[in-house]
Amino acid sequence: MSKPNAAFKVLTAEQMIALEAGSFAGAPIDQADGYIHLSTAEQLTETVDKHFVGQEGLWVAEVDLDALGDAIRWEVSRGGQEFPHLYGELTLDTVVAYSPLEREHDGSVRLPVTG
Repeated sequence: MSKPNAAFKVLTAEQMIALEAGSFAGAPIDQADGYIHLSTAEQLTETVDKHFVGQEGLWVAEVDLDALGDAIRWEVSRGGQEFPHLYGELTLDTVVAYSPLEREHDGSVRLPVTG
């Protein structure tokens, strides 16, 4: 199965401000692990439910993995799934869409859409 060319990063309001200013060096967990954690569309809701419970003011950014090239590594993580990990900063020019985190009627996280 081929890898998707987009992934998603959940950001706090403060982290979103940093990204909008040009780049985001990662949340504390990202910095501790040495890479920025990303999720595929299929992994996003589980990521939010596991790591962001009860947090308000969250944002979801869609990242162009092709634009990040070799800085992306697919590595096994939760439940044996491969997740995209970004070794480097997330720059605004690789983000194709972002929006406040909202949920669909079924409880899944709504993906951001461009313009």
